[in-house]
Amino acid sequence: MTEPLIVGAMVRTLGAYPSGWRQDGAHRDPAGDADILRRVAQAGEDAGLDYLFFGDWLATGPDLEFRDPYLLARIDPVSAVLFLAGITSRIGLIATVNTTYADPYTTARSLASLDVLTRGRAGVNLVTGAEPRAAGNHGRDAHADNENRYDRAEEFVTALRRLWDSWSEDAWIADAARGVLIDPDGLRPAALQGTHLGVAGPLNVARPPQGQIPIVHAGTSARSRALAATEADLALIAAPTLVDAIEVRRLLRTTAAAAGRAPDALKVIAPVLPVVADTDADAHRIVERLLALVPLAEGHQRGRTAFPANRTIAALADALEVAPDEPLRAAAFDDEVTAEQAARLGATGAALVERLARIAGLGVGTRHPLTWRHLVAAHAVPAAFVVGGAATIADHFETWRDEGGADGFNVLSAFQPAQFEAFTRLAAPELRRRGLLGRDGENLRERLGVAAQPALQTAHA
Repeated sequence: MTEPLIVGAMVRTLGAYPSGWRQDGAHRDPAGDADILRRVAQAGEDAGLDYLFFGDWLATGPDLEFRDPYLLARIDPVSAVLFLAGITSRIGLIATVNTTYADPYTTARSLASLDVLTRGRAGVNLVTGAEPRAAGNHGRDAHADNENRYDRAEEFVTALRRLWDSWSEDAWIADAARGVLIDPDGLRPAALQGTHLGVAGPLNVARPPQGQIPIVHAGTSARSRALAATEADLALIAAPTLVDAIEVRRLLRTTAAAAGRAPDALKVIAPVLPVVADTDADAHRIVERLLALVPLAEGHQRGRTAFPANRTIAALADALEVAPDEPLRAAAFDDEVTAEQAARLGATGAALVERLARIAGLGVGTRHPLTWRHLVAAHAVPAAFVVGGAATIADHFETWRDEGGADGFNVLSAFQPAQFEAFTRLAAPELRRRGLLGRDGENLRERLGVAAQPALQTAHA
């Protein structure tokens, strides 16, 4: 029997779609994040999800309001998982740490502490950072180049593993009669002095219940994929189509095998943004509303700082390689797209029109007419939408598993808390009925189905 998928939630309290916070009833004030985190954690755990995942971004600025508003103000991910540790009992908790700026000893200590306090539910997503403004926030003149960042990241992984391996499994004796608390030979230094960082150790936290805490990594560069394939337990991929996902998963597992790992030791996780409702039609109307609420270059948006340049009809026409003198460039956002205009949008435009029919039920000359606003918004703000009732969502998950596109999914929600709760209330039971959700395991590593990392005793004894 095929084992269930790995299913986690990528938590963004302001929603994963830029206009999600504008939906009626959506959470839109970061000061109230604690309440949303409680609701998400409870719903996710009750539904049987495997983990909650918290990303990170080490800077902010007005440009994020339109591009990624959830990045403007967000809880530190390690703080978030520590907060949720006391109000959950089964679900895994994965926090993101930026290896370019973090200290490996502090990171190893906080995550080992989390693992002890949660009895083995900790995980860490290691990133190298892509935001240049983060450098100034950490007292540096410039963000490090790709090669140096990944050289440091590789040393960071080694440091974490040596520190988590500071204590042997049998080092803690606690023999009150003899007055012997530990076996000193079971406490080892890290003794790492690399090109980019050094750490002495040992770690002053007990051995994590998982031994080695599961490591997650995401990225598209060659160095990033190499790090994921050789060191990570979960590789997060960004693949726009199933065909792309199959190829990326194949490449990652081939690289893992070349490094001496069993290919299935690396689990490949794809993002998905399900818009869930009782019926496909109801879900389509939610997507239509999300698209209608995307700020475009009109009225009050003119002159706003860092407003995206791609949110105009002219920008869409340029992207679709429409002729400069084409009359459709003069259309207004709320004009309906005519059949004649749609025919002049080329192959890429035709694919966009087809996608909007699929995700929002919009069409040329239908009772739910396609407008230029819909076209511009869908092109400017793409998302991995899967839209519909429970069966539609489950079909997507099942197809990607059966075709070899992914070992699991990171579920994003367009807005909180309604869309995540719709996923857990409607889609999760159908996923469980089909055997796609509901993995077993005493800790996160077992639940993910990733083999325990061997102890590093001989590496630095």
